[in-house]
Amino acid sequence: MTETESTEKPPPPSLAAPGAAPRAATMAERAAPTARLVAVDLARALAVFGMFAVHVGPFPTPGGGVGDWFLGLASGRASALFATLAGFSLTLIAGRLEPKTGLAGRQARARIVIRAVVLLALGVALAMTNFGGAGILNFYAVYFLLALPLLRLRARTLATVAVVLAVVTPQVAFALRALLSESLVRGIDSYDPIARLSGVGVLDLLLTGLYPAITWMTFVVTGMALGRLDLASGTVRRRLAVVGPALIAFGYGVSWLVLRVSGGDQKIMSGMPSPEEFEAVKDSGAASASFDMPVGGGLWGSDAWGLLAAEPHSGSTFDLIGSLGIAITVLLCLTVAVDRLPWLARAATPVIAVGTMSLTLYVSHILVILALPGEAAAPPESASTTLLLSFIAGAVLFATVWSRFFRRGPLEHLLHRVTTLARSVR
Repeated sequence: MTETESTEKPPPPSLAAPGAAPRAATMAERAAPTARLVAVDLARALAVFGMFAVHVGPFPTPGGGVGDWFLGLASGRASALFATLAGFSLTLIAGRLEPKTGLAGRQARARIVIRAVVLLALGVALAMTNFGGAGILNFYAVYFLLALPLLRLRARTLATVAVVLAVVTPQVAFALRALLSESLVRGIDSYDPIARLSGVGVLDLLLTGLYPAITWMTFVVTGMALGRLDLASGTVRRRLAVVGPALIAFGYGVSWLVLRVSGGDQKIMSGMPSPEEFEAVKDSGAASASFDMPVGGGLWGSDAWGLLAAEPHSGSTFDLIGSLGIAITVLLCLTVAVDRLPWLARAATPVIAVGTMSLTLYVSHILVILALPGEAAAPPESASTTLLLSFIAGAVLFATVWSRFFRRGPLEHLLHRVTTLARSVR
């Protein structure tokens, strides 16, 4: 949820700036990177709509049809797509195919640190509201800071790091959480000014929150690896066309098979709250910190069977792998579509505009949710298909009108202005 553009971003196809090169050469050189960046904006817009679906859409019911299937698909995967695209955006700042070095590299790192500070402030402010720990901006800040040592790595090395994180960190996170007692958590939070201020402290950001950095850095590092790839290359596209679906099949298919063969699915179901218990908790307002987690999501309790689940926000290796497969496939499909169908970028201009100001729309949709009726902000009592469509239509309309007069969204503009302080770094 950070602005896509960077100093290296080419102009949109319809606004190609004149240059010294002949027109044919300019189009050939810029078509591929333009398609890639437009695809990133499209993917980010889909993630925005997915987040809307999770936050204000009707609760999906098993066997409810295609609509409910899409709503269920958005849960967890929309935020995972956001995190993956955040990693991609880091490479736009730090250098796409070639990492920036020297003064340019130092200034790029300073820009990322400034963004992290701003996002942390926004995230803490939102966490102080009834939205609670469901916001992701403060987690983004931690991701950006943890990514700093990785900015100069090549795509292959980043991919290797992502694989290691996906395989190792879920088990490490489970073991660390098992060591935490309620009194220990309270003790740690009592010394944490962020936790005392907003209720979402460093421990939540790193380990126990809805998007803990220990496991979610897998998405960010994968996004960085994707950003370092030449997505205009046919070889790269063919490999990703195999890798993406393979990760989906492995993450969700193997998890489904293992749990049913071993009986683990029954073990997990028995440890979950019943529908009546969940409704009681939700009605009390206590579920507001986890409304992005549907019934069946997450590791309910300390049962290690959950490490074999691929449910949204379970934080298991299978969940990470499956969600990554979806993110890679979405980005690849959109890149190829924009590249091969020139009319698509023009037809999808309103949706692309949503992707270019995702930070503004993300914060705005939270503020609107907080203004809706209902004791708990998450989800509001008025959650429905009608409300979801209203959010989507409102976002598209605002982004379309705003982008006709301004290059960046309101918050994106402020973030860009603040990050210009990085130019003073020498």
